[in-house]
Amino acid sequence: MATSHPEFNEKTTATEVAETFASNIRGKNVIITGVGPNSLGEALALAIGKQNPANLILASRTETKVEEVAKTVREQNPDISVVVIALNLASQKSIRAAASRIQGLVDRIDTLINNAGMMVLDRETTEEGIEMQFGTNHIGHFLFTNLLMTQLKNAAKASGRGSTRVVNVTSAGHRLSPIRFHDYNFEGKEVPEDERPPDGLPPMFSPTADGYNGWLAYGQSKAANILFTVYLTKRLATAGIVSYSVHPGFQPEYSIRADADKDVAIWTGLSRGLDDAGYDTMSKTSNFWKSADQGGATMLVAAFDPALTGMV
Repeated sequence: MATSHPEFNEKTTATEVAETFASNIRGKNVIITGVGPNSLGEALALAIGKQNPANLILASRTETKVEEVAKTVREQNPDISVVVIALNLASQKSIRAAASRIQGLVDRIDTLINNAGMMVLDRETTEEGIEMQFGTNHIGHFLFTNLLMTQLKNAAKASGRGSTRVVNVTSAGHRLSPIRFHDYNFEGKEVPEDERPPDGLPPMFSPTADGYNGWLAYGQSKAANILFTVYLTKRLATAGIVSYSVHPGFQPEYSIRADADKDVAIWTGLSRGLDDAGYDTMSKTSNFWKSADQGGATMLVAAFDPALTGMV
């Protein structure tokens, strides 16, 4: 399905996209996860906030950091409602509390942007004992989205088919690993051939003695984001809701294989968990590094472009 503005490119900003689709943002209830200073979430919040949404709900783990962004949004547009929600995607208790608060604030959600994500190289787990990246990047958003399903369906009933959307932010990391259904916690269990990483990856992507590799775990979580998106669109088609998974680096050819052609990518706070080898590998993957405002552009096209209804 083609977008309505094929002239958009890697230099297009979220601010420009939001201005273009201002009429599709005005009066809407929008939720963004993973919002903090100097982040993609901040870029999204600032761009959307300028276009008069009815309610802009900003959810992230550290409320003080989200408040910094909310303050800026309120300063640039004092007429809109900006709400800060504490949301720790590594805690299902926190997810349920955040969803409950949102349910009490609004009866409809027009746009949900699941932007939060993390990348770590050392093994960590969520409060429930799930591998941290899979538990946060996928399971956390899976639960959060499903808890808000009534509000999403309410919005869909009051708008055109395909106008209500769930945007899941992914990356090219899905190329590193499919979902390891037989060993999603990377505990060294035997997995079938179709759940193993692709051949030809450099040694840095090999599991350690206990079966863990942070890169592969990250890749699994990004593959899960994409499959969740496919499922949502199929499952919610009759309700008129569509879901898109989006790579903020813009180019689908982007890869972190050592032999990949350089393309377009973006550095964010997600990279704070990388070691020297990780930074070295990532720095060789692109010849154009986006700003946060440019990185948010693809997400807002997916969220608001009226041509992308997903309905045929």
